[in-house]
Amino acid sequence: MRRKQLVYDKAYLRMALEWAKLSHCKRKQVGALIVKDRMIISDGYNGTPSGFENECEDESGLTKWYVLHAEANAILKVASSTHSCEGATLYITVAPCRACSKLIHQAGIKRVVYLRTYTDGSGIAFLERADVQVDQIGEGVLSADL
Repeated sequence: MRRKQLVYDKAYLRMALEWAKLSHCKRKQVGALIVKDRMIISDGYNGTPSGFENECEDESGLTKWYVLHAEANAILKVASSTHSCEGATLYITVAPCRACSKLIHQAGIKRVVYLRTYTDGSGIAFLERADVQVDQIGEGVLSADL
């Protein structure tokens, strides 16, 4: 990876980490940015759909089934705008799940940069099979020059 690209990748991931803090979820806060031609065209964080209560977990502490993932929220924002995800890069704080990986591929995103692994690696495997470039930048690398 080129050094200049790594500088941008780390900066966008730091921004995604800040965006994750907007989530009302207690179990896990996730942030995402979609960048095209070095311009942020969308952002998202995990949470409930518009018009719903902000609490993401039920009385048992489990995530409610209708909570949207950060990348899904970011892709949906683009869908309701004049932008296109075609050829864009998704920066996300946690690797995408299987369902979101399908959305990422179908939206035309060509690169995914993530910070932390997800419990199930099949989303990453799917993206690689779909010829989406996938890069993990670990927290040690991200914080090395803070």
